[in-house]
Amino acid sequence: MMSVWSHRPKLLHLGFFVAAYVLACGFAQSLAIVPGTGISIWPASGLFIATLILSSGYSWPWWVLGGCLAEMFSNVLWFHSPPIAAFLIYVGNALEALVGAWLVNRALTRPVRLESLQEVLAFVALGAGVAPIVSATLGSATLAWFSILSQSFVTAWPLWWIGDATGVLIVAPLALVVLHNWRGRPQLSTTQWMEACVLGLIFLAIAALSLSGYLPFAYIIMPPLLWAAVRFEFKGAAVSLVLLALITAIFTITGASQFAGDPEAQKHKQIMLQLFLAISALSALIVAAISRQHQLAALSLRQSVEALRERERELSQLVDMVPAQIRRLTPTGEPVFFNKRLIDFFGLDVGDMDQPGVSRLSAVIHTLVHPDDAPRLLQTVHRSLVSGDPFSIKYRMRRFDGAYRWVDGRAEPLRDQNGTITQWYVISVDIDDEMRAQEALRERERELSQLVDMVPSLLWRLDPDGTPTFFNQRLIDFLGLDIIDMETPGVSRLAALIEAAVHPDDAAGLTEALHHSLATGERFSKQYRLRRADGVYRWVRGSAEPLRDENGRIIQWYGLTHDIDDQLRIEEELRERERSLWRIVETLPAMIDCAAPDGEPVYRNPQLRDFLGYKLEELDGKGKTRLDGTLDAGVHPDDVASVKLDYAHSLRTGEPYARRHRLRRFDGEYRWVETRAAPMRNAEGVIVQWNVICLDIDGEVRAEEDLRQAREGLARASQVASLAELSASIAHEVNQPLAAVVANSHACQRWLMADPPNMERAQRTVERIIRDANSAADVVSRIRALFKQSADRRVHTALSGVISEAHNLMADEAVRRRARIEVAVDGNLPLIAVDRIQIQQVLINLIRNGIEAMDAIAGDKVIEMRVHHVGNAIQTEISDRGRGIEFPEKMFEPFFTTKEHGMGMGLAICRSIVELHGGRLWAEKNNPHGATLIFTLPIETKAAS
Repeated sequence: MMSVWSHRPKLLHLGFFVAAYVLACGFAQSLAIVPGTGISIWPASGLFIATLILSSGYSWPWWVLGGCLAEMFSNVLWFHSPPIAAFLIYVGNALEALVGAWLVNRALTRPVRLESLQEVLAFVALGAGVAPIVSATLGSATLAWFSILSQSFVTAWPLWWIGDATGVLIVAPLALVVLHNWRGRPQLSTTQWMEACVLGLIFLAIAALSLSGYLPFAYIIMPPLLWAAVRFEFKGAAVSLVLLALITAIFTITGASQFAGDPEAQKHKQIMLQLFLAISALSALIVAAISRQHQLAALSLRQSVEALRERERELSQLVDMVPAQIRRLTPTGEPVFFNKRLIDFFGLDVGDMDQPGVSRLSAVIHTLVHPDDAPRLLQTVHRSLVSGDPFSIKYRMRRFDGAYRWVDGRAEPLRDQNGTITQWYVISVDIDDEMRAQEALRERERELSQLVDMVPSLLWRLDPDGTPTFFNQRLIDFLGLDIIDMETPGVSRLAALIEAAVHPDDAAGLTEALHHSLATGERFSKQYRLRRADGVYRWVRGSAEPLRDENGRIIQWYGLTHDIDDQLRIEEELRERERSLWRIVETLPAMIDCAAPDGEPVYRNPQLRDFLGYKLEELDGKGKTRLDGTLDAGVHPDDVASVKLDYAHSLRTGEPYARRHRLRRFDGEYRWVETRAAPMRNAEGVIVQWNVICLDIDGEVRAEEDLRQAREGLARASQVASLAELSASIAHEVNQPLAAVVANSHACQRWLMADPPNMERAQRTVERIIRDANSAADVVSRIRALFKQSADRRVHTALSGVISEAHNLMADEAVRRRARIEVAVDGNLPLIAVDRIQIQQVLINLIRNGIEAMDAIAGDKVIEMRVHHVGNAIQTEISDRGRGIEFPEKMFEPFFTTKEHGMGMGLAICRSIVELHGGRLWAEKNNPHGATLIFTLPIETKAAS
């Protein structure tokens, strides 16, 4: 159903069909001149059949429906028959169209063009002969049944059949020709147009004269009708038939035609009218088909002649372009034709080599063939000319540039039907490159033979049965001629060779392997000992592959034997060395771990396994990687985060890993270890394994801690001693000038109390007092300079570099005390003039104080340093997370300390150094805990007074 709907015709086309159908019914009604009957020429049948022939089978229901509407409308308009009768008549017309279209489409190739006599006859027989039988039978029966116009079946049937047949013959060809041949503008010359006009005038004149009754016979119209069919084929025939039908209808309706008359004669005249139009249509269509066939035959003949000419040109080009040199000889051997390729090769044509008194064949051969080959070629040609046998010979021909090139010449005779030679055709193919390639191949074979003998391997060949057929020279030299040429009666040559050359312990296994390969065709490979010519047995590896033909049958065995004795000895040494190295790794007094490129452990030596107390496999299936499982299970909780961070950095960058941390032993005790890891790379630099060594340094770390504490005690004792010494020095230095001042003061007092006062003596005593006081001041100044240091060694430098050095110096102590130092330095800080050593001492003292302040806390121990630009100075802030500051107003005073063993001089000296550089040092409390020590250094430093 969907196919029928999708193939519905356009509404415009369906409308044209309905309108044409109605007009055709009116035309038929106008020609119904027999009294008492409506039967006449029925053009609607031709229109209906042509429409279905040109349409798809799926669209036929639409055209049948449209024809039904047109038929019923025409009945109301023209015929006035009972509706049931009109419908039954249409059913006959529709069946006629369906049967006719189906038969024509089955008999002829679509699209139907009516361009041959066979097609025209088939169309006439099926469409105009068989199909109208259906309509005539059903229509005549309907007329008789309903007694329409007093028609009987017998009288109505012939008129109905011939009327439908005439309508098909006149209308259907016109519809088919219009669609297939007149889609474009007709391609007629001026002469043809003039001829068509003259023919039209003659046709109209004769039709008017003959059909109006002035001429005694209507068939006189046939000559111009057939003329139109011959000259213009189906186009002319279709147009002429339509014009003839129209003219006939006009004169018949008006009563001026010989087909009109008294009522008694009208029935006969009606039949004559139908026969006239049917015979005219049939004659015109047959003549048009014959003319069309003649035109097609003439066109085909012209095309065949043109194709033959084109074929001849192609053949000539083929002879000239074929990649061979072609010549033609007479039966006596005289050259008469060279193709273009041969002319281009020689540089001259066949007629250019004629010489008086010499045959053209001899002249060509002696002129163009190499002197060494000319006699042989001439003798071969003469022998073939006498015997009539083909010949084939290789010789050298001279090219136009004088170079001689090898060619392969072949000749065949052309014989007539009696067997007499009429021509000789000779072809020569340039094989110079092939000849050179063959020579190169022979040279290559010689080189290959030398290569087989010189290759540093033992080569051999066996036939399919296993009999040796070839040994290369190196194998002959290896075994010796006495073994190679050995023949033992009753023993195969292969068995004799194995018995003589193979070690007795290996002979049986080698024989079995060879026989297995020979029997199954499988590849042979075996390792065995072979006796050298000097009697020494050496290990070799022999292998062999079968060579098969296209059917898979083995035709040869090719074998290769390598001397692997040295290789086996080296491999054994390597295995022994590997075992030794493995024993070293297993017994080395260190814990060793091997990991994959992603850090996953793959091996642990016994020392590490014993230390941890578990195996690697016990970590699998716990939702963690082996690396994370190892670190979480073994590393101290305070160290695991930083250890994982360092491991991740090394795995990501490929840098070696080294650090100290605490590792849990199998008994639960955490011990300090030093872990170092380095990547092992291949030749391309890609990491293939990480090798890790872990050393137990717990005793060393504890010894270092004890040493540090001892050094601190020593330092405190040294400070006490130094302070005592400094105090004694100060007392000694200051005591002398002060004692002199006291003595001189008493003397001055006595001189002033004398009567009279001795002013001169008193004045000199006062001068000595001033001198001794200045001496004491100098001592104090030197002591002050000792504490305030000196500003003479200042240089312009970047403070970030000084901070980095101080950070590096304090890094180990921070790790030891489990603290972390974070530094944030603003970029683009200006240079300042400082004494690097003094500022470094300030930074170290402040960082150490911060670290020591956090010894008693259990949380995260972080020293934060921030350096930034503030106004005309650079400000440095050092914060800790300790317990904070209890006496911020006293902490910078000399000898004030909150430490158990402190001297109280560090912050005082730091403030003296900062102030000496023109800066300021102070302290602030942090919230909720901790302290921040802040000092500034001016960008343009002024000396402190």
